[in-house]
Formats: sequence, C-alpha cells, structure tokens
Amino acid sequence: MIHSSPMPQTNPSFEAPKKPLYFPNLNGVRFIAAFAVIIHHIEQAKRALGLPNLYKNYLINQAGKQGVGLFFVLSGFLITYLLLSEKGKKGEINIKNFYMRRVLRIWPIYFIIVIAAMIIFPKISFLYPPEGLTRVTDGHFWPRLSLLLIVLPNMSFVFYELPYMCSQTWSIGVEEQFYYLWPWLVRANTWTKRLGIIAIFCAGTALVFAIYFHFFTDYTLAQLPRYINFFFSQFRILMMVMGGVGAYLVYVKHPILQFLYRKDVQYVVYAVLLSIIFTGIHFDGIYLEVLSVFYCFFIVNVATNPNTVVNLEQPLVSYLGKISYGLYIYHIAISILVANVLKTYQSDLSVLQYNLIMYPLTIGLTIAVSSASFHFLEQKILSFKTKFSH
Repeated sequence: MIHSSPMPQTNPSFEAPKKPLYFPNLNGVRFIAAFAVIIHHIEQAKRALGLPNLYKNYLINQAGKQGVGLFFVLSGFLITYLLLSEKGKKGEINIKNFYMRRVLRIWPIYFIIVIAAMIIFPKISFLYPPEGLTRVTDGHFWPRLSLLLIVLPNMSFVFYELPYMCSQTWSIGVEEQFYYLWPWLVRANTWTKRLGIIAIFCAGTALVFAIYFHFFTDYTLAQLPRYINFFFSQFRILMMVMGGVGAYLVYVKHPILQFLYRKDVQYVVYAVLLSIIFTGIHFDGIYLEVLSVFYCFFIVNVATNPNTVVNLEQPLVSYLGKISYGLYIYHIAISILVANVLKTYQSDLSVLQYNLIMYPLTIGLTIAVSSASFHFLEQKILSFKTKFSH
C-alpha cells in the first residue's frame, strides 16, 4: 500500500495550484480499506478455531476483497498522479528514483513479515496458525520462500498458497508488478512503444510463471489452465489502471469533473455503490473491476472536490490511515496471537464475551505495533526518499 506525497489539489475553478498540498481524505480511505481487511481476517481466524463466527456472512466474506480493491485503486490514483506530475514538470520520468521510493516504502516491513512468517513464527506456539490455515511445513518451503524473496508473493500464492501469517502479502506482489509496468507506459510517448513495453512485461511474467510451474511444482500440463486462471483472478491490475484514469482526469482538469463533482451525482453514485455492496449484487468475473469504477469516483471526489459529501478528515481516522500499511501487514499475526492466547479461556467465555475481548485486543495491539513500526522504523527509512524525489 502506498502513502500520499505532497501534491497539488484540484479546485472547482481549475486554477493552477499555488503550493503543494496533501490530497485530503485519502488517509481516511486507507482507514476504511485496512479495517475492512482486518475484520475479514478476524472472522476467518475464528472460523479456523471452530468458534462462532460471521465469516460466511456476505459482507464479512467480501470485506477483505473489497478493502484490498480499494487499496489498489488508491495506489493507481496516487502513483499515476505522481508520474504525470513529474513528466509534466521535467519532461521525463526518473524511473530509477521511482523504484527507489517504492522500495523504501514497501520492502522493509514486507520482508519483516515474510521472514517472520516463514522462519520465526513457526517456532513460537502462540504465533502458529490453527489447523485449516496454510502453514510452512508442507513441503514447499524453498520454492515458496524464493518467490517471496523476489517479491512475487502472488505467484507463490498461486502455486503453493502462502503461510497464513503472511497471506495478505499476495496483494503486494500485484502492486509490485504494476510498478514494473506503469511508469514505463506513462513515460512512453507513442502507442508503439507502449505496446512493446506491454509485450515485454507479459513475456517476462510468463517466463517466471513457466519456470516455476515446470521446475518447482509437480503439476501436469493438463492443470496449467487452472493455475493460469487462478493467477489472473488475483491479478487485479485493471483496478489500479482505473485509479490511474481518475488521476489523469484530475491532472488534466478534464471538464467531466464538473459533472462528477455535483452533489446530486455523488448521492446517486454512492447509493448505487452501497446497494451493490449490501445486497450482494454480483458481476461474474468482473465484480471488483466494476467496483473499481465506483471506488475511483469516490477517491477523486474526496481527494479533489471541495464540495465532497463525504468528509474523512478526522484526526483519529487520518492517523490510522497514515499507519495503514502497518495495520495491513501486522494484523494477521496479531489476530492469531490473540486467538491462541484466548484459546485457553474460550470454553469459559460466551460468544459475546469472547468478541468483546478478541476485537478490542486484536485491533488495539495491531494499532500499537503499527504505530511503533511507523514512528521508529518506517519514518526513518522514508526520510531517505527525499534523495529520490523530484
């Protein structure tokens, strides 16, 4: 997940911005996305422990996908705006600096949770997932670890599944592959170059997929279509592209924004979005891509429309959004820790009592760990980003 950098704010009269500002409300968007994922995984852990749970409830079951999808669209929006801004100011994009900024933001705590999940947690009883959740002792340790170390967790997820304690990192792999492709496309000035870049990207992805399928799995060729389909079902790059479309509209100050900014349009679009989410309306094969259109509308309005009908600029919400990457990375390990500690007492607790302990303790510890990580590790590392900023 990425965090916003200072950038111009679009205003309704489309005047040139006079000073760099943060897009407002986007930490609030991160808060919504992160907590949707956290609630999903708490109920998932309870189900694995055989406890009464709401995991089969449609809203809870889909909350994880929808939260990650919201993160994807937000990433596409911010990354695209930054790239367009750099290209517009300097006439080019320094891709090396772009990658260094992404590495400094994404990799440190990604590798912390991967190494912990693969090597440290299995040796600690309170940090070992219950039966029914993927562990590391299933015969695929080295090929799985190798894909995780080259930041391809989504491929590891497809071939071997991921240890539950770092299962959320599959989405980091999708984002990383978006980063491999997108700055080159934005920098290119002709469609011939863009098509060539897409071809190289597809060939490279296919090559890595083929190498692992052939040499590091015992699957047959007859099973290949199944795994290819699984890969693309998780490869939500089009959601990030939709975020990029929103960034382009904002960057060029497209006239359609005048319509999208209208309050009556906002009310109608949000009503439709909530209807889709709460009624379980589904679009086979393109459900999240359809939602990404609504998410893009939401992000564009809360970030750049002074007349937005949604205001997420609340101190606590903004702070939790600021540390949302840590919330996303650490919450599964903490939920399993809490669940294992409570296992001794669960027979003496009612369902209500268990939840009144499980939820506050899990969320509170996740916030505490994420806050400490942000202030004592991530911010110190992020201070080096200025060397690679435009």
